Amino acid sequence: MRHRSPIAYVLAIAALVELAADLYPKTPARTAAAGLVARILSGAACGWAVTLPAGGSVAVGALLGVVGALIGAYGGLAVRVRAIDLIGRVPAALLEDAVAIFGAVAVVLMLAPT
Repeated sequence: MRHRSPIAYVLAIAALVELAADLYPKTPARTAAAGLVARILSGAACGWAVTLPAGGSVAVGALLGVVGALIGAYGGLAVRVRAIDLIGRVPAALLEDAVAIFGAVAVVLMLAPT
């Protein structure tokens, strides 16, 4: 965790809860209202947090975070449904989580000041 602020801890806990909940078959779809709103808010917070120290427009960063959250929700759902058909529910969930974690780490490393 790069920043030890309360929001960083909240987002980290939310990510861990989502990782665990994602494995249960009765977890609501990521496009259901509550989950989608949480993704949108989390995306906006992450976009804001990334652009703030870089001196960019936090409004644009937050908007891009929301767009990324929506693409991730709907695009991820389409890919996940296909993966479930090919390899099963739990392996698809674990593969999707691994891709998301790798992608998040890659983005953070690319944005890290040198």
